Amino acid sequence: MDTLLVPPDAMQRRPGPLWLLAEVTYRCPLHCAFCYNPVDFAQAGPELSTDDWLKVIREARALGAAQFGISGGEPLVRDDIEILVREARQLGFYTNLITSGVGLTEARLAALKDAGLDHIQLSFQDATREANDLITNTRTFDLKRKVAAMTKAAGYPTVINCVLHRTNIDHLDRIIEMAAEIGAEYLELANTQYHGWAFLNRQALMPSAAQLAEAEAVTERWKARLGKKMRILFVTPDYQTKKPKKCMNGWGEVFLSVTPDGLALPCHTARMLPGLEFPDVRDHSIDWIWHESPLFNRFRGTAWLPATCQSCEDKDKDHGGCRCQAFMLTGDPGATDPVCPKSPDHALIDAALAEAEKPGGARPLVFRDPKNSTRLGRAF
Repeated sequence: MDTLLVPPDAMQRRPGPLWLLAEVTYRCPLHCAFCYNPVDFAQAGPELSTDDWLKVIREARALGAAQFGISGGEPLVRDDIEILVREARQLGFYTNLITSGVGLTEARLAALKDAGLDHIQLSFQDATREANDLITNTRTFDLKRKVAAMTKAAGYPTVINCVLHRTNIDHLDRIIEMAAEIGAEYLELANTQYHGWAFLNRQALMPSAAQLAEAEAVTERWKARLGKKMRILFVTPDYQTKKPKKCMNGWGEVFLSVTPDGLALPCHTARMLPGLEFPDVRDHSIDWIWHESPLFNRFRGTAWLPATCQSCEDKDKDHGGCRCQAFMLTGDPGATDPVCPKSPDHALIDAALAEAEKPGGARPLVFRDPKNSTRLGRAF
């Protein structure tokens, strides 16, 4: 069976997206080894113009989208973010800036606040200067501390995201302590999901089972200690969950991402999938893309699921799992996510977990930068 055929029952009218993610650029001053951006980002086309983004924002809002996230790369390398925020806010979006903090000066912060920006999520990579700067291959830790204080002084709640992996997960006690010292109201501890550059660096980044268990215990102790002072979310990595997750809460059901060069995606890593045509927002309306494009209908619902999933009592809960994960591990985006114990390819997950138990010997990190992107090209 051709796994890339669109199921007939997927082509139906449905509610519009709730969340619009604008990946406004792949440019970034950081070089994180776990970045979810495509490994071949250097081959992407020209970035959308301000007017292109305004069109996307208006059309997505007309379909009912309510959340507007701005990310990258580092979105603040563009000088039009205030324009996009103001338009989105005037249309009724809740607006969220996802940033490393690089480029967020007091003047820029004041302009964003004046434009109506609701929320800022600031990334930290570790609790010390040395460890933070190592994984990003930059010197940004002191700047991040300054930005955290600056956003709090401007009246924004302090929302911190920290991606966990083998090289920082043992520092979690200090990471949470740092967030509490900063006065964070919300801390997301996002264990690395192995997409993009993280998949390339999986052997070096994946923690052992003991490391993960200890991290969960540390998190629970801090939750009990802090109570309502700081909300902590611990996101378990897919490889260790034993159950697949519904792709982006359902492929083409809630989430719409637009890449810097204008491709509309049902998930922010989907451009890696082979055999699919990715609609360009400059050529098609968001309405057509969401409702009629073959891409957004390809993995909607459950009619397309392989035989392994069709007879499963959980198919309506997980829709066969992550399409990108299935492709990266099996070469087939229509396969059952190997995270599922019922997948015929589940041994691939077991092998990766077994590799993580081996002491030392990890490969050196490949950092996300244009030079490496050009050299590596399409890595999978």
